[in-house]
Amino acid sequence: MRVTIFASMLMLSMNAVASPMATTTAAIDRTATAGIDVFNRALEQATRSMDNAATLALWDDDGVSLLPSTPPIIGKPAIAHFFDQVTDALHGAHMQSYEQQCFDIHVSGDLASEWCTEHQVVVFADGRPAFDGRGKMLFVLHRGEDGRWRVRQEMWNQAEAPKAAP
Repeated sequence: MRVTIFASMLMLSMNAVASPMATTTAAIDRTATAGIDVFNRALEQATRSMDNAATLALWDDDGVSLLPSTPPIIGKPAIAHFFDQVTDALHGAHMQSYEQQCFDIHVSGDLASEWCTEHQVVVFADGRPAFDGRGKMLFVLHRGEDGRWRVRQEMWNQAEAPKAAP
């Protein structure tokens, strides 16, 4: 009987101690994921407007982009150069639409990961057919001293269009 009472008291005391910790952890996770949502909205807006400066501001100084069939693009200067090359090749083009959905956010301290899908339609100034592309992205994000999340590492590859319903 004493063992049962002792065990019950121990479990109650553990719950009393664990509850504030769980609440604190949940509050931290909500704050982190809210910050990641802000990052995702900023990325969507920068991409829609094809704003290289705004997109670059979402990267860590030592960020790494891993794109198919290319060597790693390491650091903000190299990433900026890559953005400029793409923009120059698309001279006069504009983003007709851009949709992004992100999933499975995991946060560990000042690092987080998520994966996203994207669909973009780019209209060219020279009259060639619009680019209608889809991609899958994996982000490793870093929370800076200012509390903002930025891309530490990115991996992107092409995705297939969803199959039409029968």
